[in-house]
Amino acid sequence: MSEHQGAALLEVAGRQLEYVIKKNDGAEPALVFLHEGLGSIELWRSFPDDVVAATGHRGVVYSRSGHGWSEPPRGPRPVDFFEREALEVLPPLLQRLGVSKPILVGHSDGASIALVHAAYHPVAALVLLAPHVFVEEYGLAKIREMGREAQRNELIAKLGKYHRDPAATFYAWHDVWLHPDFQDWNIEALLERVDCPVLTIQGLDDDYGTIAHIDVIEARTSGPVERVELENCGHSPHLSQPEETRRATVEFIRRVCATD
Repeated sequence: MSEHQGAALLEVAGRQLEYVIKKNDGAEPALVFLHEGLGSIELWRSFPDDVVAATGHRGVVYSRSGHGWSEPPRGPRPVDFFEREALEVLPPLLQRLGVSKPILVGHSDGASIALVHAAYHPVAALVLLAPHVFVEEYGLAKIREMGREAQRNELIAKLGKYHRDPAATFYAWHDVWLHPDFQDWNIEALLERVDCPVLTIQGLDDDYGTIAHIDVIEARTSGPVERVELENCGHSPHLSQPEETRRATVEFIRRVCATD
């Protein structure tokens, strides 16, 4: 067992990953929460619990390798890490936990992983908070700024509350986004393969991405897309505007499941 939130450890793709099941007897499809680039189980705060309680669905929350109390990274993060997580890690994780055709709830990097997974595997729906579908200079500028300030503003020390190796977690995220070989990363061509219902939620004050990402998702995915744009909201809608984000997510899940 992990020392945080009663999380269990499960070996997936050769790595020990921490995970928590919410409401194991809940309704299907299961809700699977995919965290942001510096996230973990705990950094979702109460959002998974709130959504699971409101919908009555089973929930799965886990920390990717190098995050939370999952196994630390074994070297630099590969530039194809989105694809590896979506296609090599997530499928066996879902299989091990008895999850089929889930509703993926992804935030930031987790939303990108959800999109890639949905292009190749059946999912019931996607809830995408502040998704990325290409590399945007606007967001890179913020990442560079965070790299310059990481030690000065004690960010890494603060991350130590949530990650086994906070420096490794921070620089794995920071370095891959700024890697020259990552600058052409783009999943727009995959979006036409995504044919499930999609909800996008984007803060209009997001330092890491603009509404261009949800514009592309709306234009290029094959299924129905709903979008929510939130004023006075940054990169984490579930933290900046928790009530609106929870309401939109819960209502979307109820609508999707009512039509199945």
